Amino acid sequence: MPAAVCGLLALLLGLPFAGGTTPGAVDAWVARAVAHLSPGVVRALVLPTEPVVVLALGLLAVFLCLRAGRRLEAGFALATPVLAILLTSWLLKPLYDRWKNGTLVYPSGHTVSLVAVLTVLVLVTRRVVVVVLGAVALLAAAAGLVGMGYHYLTDVAGGTLFAVAVVLFSWPARRHEPAPSTG
Repeated sequence: MPAAVCGLLALLLGLPFAGGTTPGAVDAWVARAVAHLSPGVVRALVLPTEPVVVLALGLLAVFLCLRAGRRLEAGFALATPVLAILLTSWLLKPLYDRWKNGTLVYPSGHTVSLVAVLTVLVLVTRRVVVVVLGAVALLAAAAGLVGMGYHYLTDVAGGTLFAVAVVLFSWPARRHEPAPSTG
């Protein structure tokens, strides 16, 4: 159910902006809020979306799965972020046709790659600290992506929702071990 809700919200969020080039009211407000940040700070905030960081986090998820003997999940940890990125680039961006600075921007591919890997890490580790660190990285990246002029906030929100939806739809259900018999 959460996957369907996230997917539907991602699809609906982009509709008012399809075929457009202008920010919504919230997009403009957030852009003004981060405009005072220095270029160095903004570049640092975008760091979590850099391919080397996303790849390292993805490989960490695969490693954790393999170390725990969960080979099927290791395959999904590798494949689901790639699926989310491909669907974003080849299907959603052309479909929504939202442009900024000569580039298709909805949903944010930077965000999809980061959030897909972070969602996988949450599913693999099931640790609150991973959720908190992931949320901090996402908030920093959102401010950086808007501050650099790469994306509107709605692009980041749509990318977040879409990445979570793809990973949750694709992730194998965890099998529970039967309780040992007492009799």
